[in-house]
Amino acid sequence: MDVGQPTLDQLRIFLTVADEGSFNAAARKLGRALSVVSYGISTLEAQLGVMLFDREGSRRPVLTDAGRALLADARGVKDEADGLVARARGIRQGLETEVSLAVDVMVPMKMIASVMRDFQFAFPITNLRLHVEALGAVAALVAESRADLAISGPDMIAIAGMDRRQVGAVELVPVAAPTHPLARAGKEDRIAPGATAQHLQLVLTDRSPLTEGRDFSVLSPRTWRLADLGAKHALLLEGIGWGNMPRHMVEEDLAAGRLVELALPEAGPVHYRLYALWRKDARPGPATSWLLDTIIARCAEEG
Repeated sequence: MDVGQPTLDQLRIFLTVADEGSFNAAARKLGRALSVVSYGISTLEAQLGVMLFDREGSRRPVLTDAGRALLADARGVKDEADGLVARARGIRQGLETEVSLAVDVMVPMKMIASVMRDFQFAFPITNLRLHVEALGAVAALVAESRADLAISGPDMIAIAGMDRRQVGAVELVPVAAPTHPLARAGKEDRIAPGATAQHLQLVLTDRSPLTEGRDFSVLSPRTWRLADLGAKHALLLEGIGWGNMPRHMVEEDLAAGRLVELALPEAGPVHYRLYALWRKDARPGPATSWLLDTIIARCAEEG
């Protein structure tokens, strides 16, 4: 004879008795009559064909081996059902089931990680998708409806159908390894105007047509174009060229002497402005609005 199909109510009674330690305590917790709780457990045991509690020789029911084995499964079913109800309630109230966030690679990932941690607690039933891109590729994800919100670097004011809001800025500093000629010249305060044009510059390239062909703080005709900021960082540490990097990303390298900040006659540190972007035809919902407000607040703290 096959086992029957328990109801959610029976599973809730089973879990409450196990958690509270007695039928009486479970009845009080559930606001049910003791007879209802006792009948619920007896019916569940009959359907499953196993004894869940040992009631002999003790005033308190004790889980049997079978009861202990099934407890985790019962809790999992109950949690899944509670999650389904919570998600349905959120959908009825306008809460997003999923939010897609695109972030410029220049944005401090430590800050974004702290925002995502808090998002998980604030919106436990909303899935979050994170994209990390560079330059125009960040805004392109929103323009193509592949992201609900973007924190983008370059000034995207010309994109039609897009709203934006400034959220902060990241300081970019020109750096090189201490063995690089520009770093050695800097120690003697003799970086001559135009000297940067004589040396290889490592430049972050764009994978999007939105800013294709536009150069940001490129001073040398000799460039290596890199699509990954981590690769650029590694090459700089090896003494291959010079380039601009987010200060937060190279602070430890500067303090340890692995990299040197260059005092260039042509240009100093660059303030890379950050903008929140979203489509005008897809206004931010509650979870997306929370992300926007929280990122703005964290950027202000960082600044």
